[in-house]
Amino acid sequence: MSASRVLVVAATPRELAEGEDWDGLVCGVGPVDAGIATASAIARVRPLAIVHVGIAGARAASGLVPPALVIGGGSLYCDLGVPEQWAPRRLSPDARLLAAARRALPGSVERVIGTSGRVGQTSGCDVEAMEGFAVLRAAALAGVPAIEVRAISNAVEEPDRSRWRFGDACAAIVDATPALAREVAACLS
Repeated sequence: MSASRVLVVAATPRELAEGEDWDGLVCGVGPVDAGIATASAIARVRPLAIVHVGIAGARAASGLVPPALVIGGGSLYCDLGVPEQWAPRRLSPDARLLAAARRALPGSVERVIGTSGRVGQTSGCDVEAMEGFAVLRAAALAGVPAIEVRAISNAVEEPDRSRWRFGDACAAIVDATPALAREVAACLS
């Protein structure tokens, strides 16, 4: 498989690395736009794997500081308050993609990444983002293996957004994407 069969998804253009070896998708901010855009892209592009990248916040107690890279060892949808048998709240990454991400990003850590449409509204996880579960759920429903990788930009508890390190986190995830996309492509061949 060539890396062009990997779909790299990010919420914003700033988080999406440009490359000739993969297809890129800017899915928009928040779980609704992310899920819809990803499902539409899967139908159009028919990727063999999805790598969802972006920035995220981390709880201060986690010890994760910007621009640490975090591989999603699980995804937790924190906005959904119904029993699990009605709708899933937890997803696990594809084992092959998880191993590929570990090889591509040896200095990263692995954590559960929570998804919420509102900053500071996750629980049960050290890392918080706004799109991951939606992207991974769209992929799971289509039978496409997927993984989420984030660069930490801020402490979740920090209310002063001028202290958030968006630039450093975006640069870290953009720099990490080529090796990640290549390793994911290689693991599926």
